[in-house]
Amino acid sequence: MDKFLVRGALKLQPEKRKHQPEEEEEAGCAKEENGTEEKRPRLPMALPDEPRVICATPWKEIRAEGLDCNYTVLFGKAKADWLFQELEKEVEYFEGEFTKLHVFGKWHNIPRKQVTYGDSGLTYTYSGVTFSPKPWIPVLEHLRDQIQLATSHTFNFVLINRYKDGHDHIGEHRDDERELVPRSPIASVSLGACRDFVFRHSTSRGKRPSRHIEPIKLPLQHGSLLMMNFPTNRYWYHSLPIRKKILAPRINLTFRKVMAHRIVT
Repeated sequence: MDKFLVRGALKLQPEKRKHQPEEEEEAGCAKEENGTEEKRPRLPMALPDEPRVICATPWKEIRAEGLDCNYTVLFGKAKADWLFQELEKEVEYFEGEFTKLHVFGKWHNIPRKQVTYGDSGLTYTYSGVTFSPKPWIPVLEHLRDQIQLATSHTFNFVLINRYKDGHDHIGEHRDDERELVPRSPIASVSLGACRDFVFRHSTSRGKRPSRHIEPIKLPLQHGSLLMMNFPTNRYWYHSLPIRKKILAPRINLTFRKVMAHRIVT
């Protein structure tokens, strides 16, 4: 995957990015592969007062044909541990009909827990199910604000997926729903077990692909932020494959900008 990386200290702006060369090597998921989970320290209950975010590692650019992403470890271990603990305590996941997805004409149970939070009046349709977000809670507002400070992009909606272990997964898909503001990025925060995130070009899928473009695998570390910029979701599918050796949980939060006028009644 290294050949797709352009390493550098990168500060994202809505229309302009500045970067400087950096020689840091990317860490993988070695510690989590053995299935062990470190004991996390219990941090103060109150939200940390952090008016300004400094990324724990320099930004890395991930580039390929039609793919434009940026990756960093946004939160150091102590802060990432604290966020994970708060999310485990405060997030209430969907139940009932919202735990199923409509794929290829059939309804399937979601192999993970899922919920949406966001501004009032928004809706988001994914695989045949329309979600209305729950109101923001303090830990999610804090995360949203920290990401906005780090990237200069604003977000009004978040989809949260909780994977209890390496058996929980998500199949290949694109986040290209019509409710999203055109050309807006998606900010993906990972907390907990490090998991492989795989990009596959749309023309390289299936048993008889029209082209052979190498997939890109990115280990998403605890506390990391992946920015999926336009036009990535037009041309590339992504997935979180099964990894049976992973025994620890992972929480992923994808912050999005949803158009307020697309309300389903």
